[in-house]
Amino acid sequence: MPVGNIFNTMKQVIASPNAPKAVGPYSQAINLNGTLFVSGQLPVNPSDGSVPATVEEQTLQSLNNIGAILKEAGLSFDDVVKTTVLLDDINNFGAMNAVYAEFFKNDKPARVCYQVAALPMGVKVEIDAIAGK
Repeated sequence: MPVGNIFNTMKQVIASPNAPKAVGPYSQAINLNGTLFVSGQLPVNPSDGSVPATVEEQTLQSLNNIGAILKEAGLSFDDVVKTTVLLDDINNFGAMNAVYAEFFKNDKPARVCYQVAALPMGVKVEIDAIAGK
């Protein structure tokens, strides 16, 4: 009996004009067989390259960038199953978390949050996501 190729995969690069362009050898996101892997999103405004000052504003911008990528892939925050949050200072956890909670009202995704030594461009937060239906 013939057996299909179990390694048939569908890999698609996702790029939204409403999120910052990738500035290195990576993609904004990759859709692999219906699972979307969103690269870490810095709090960069895609229209002018500016970065807000506070951790709250930066969290909002990072999540807005993720939202634009999700939308480009036909998904929403309700489809997010896992996030990683990187903070330059864990003392900013409460402020970040208050904004983050506004994006995840229903079935909240699994999450991990780390303090790191430094983030690109001297930002306070970076967030990535995994989503799927």
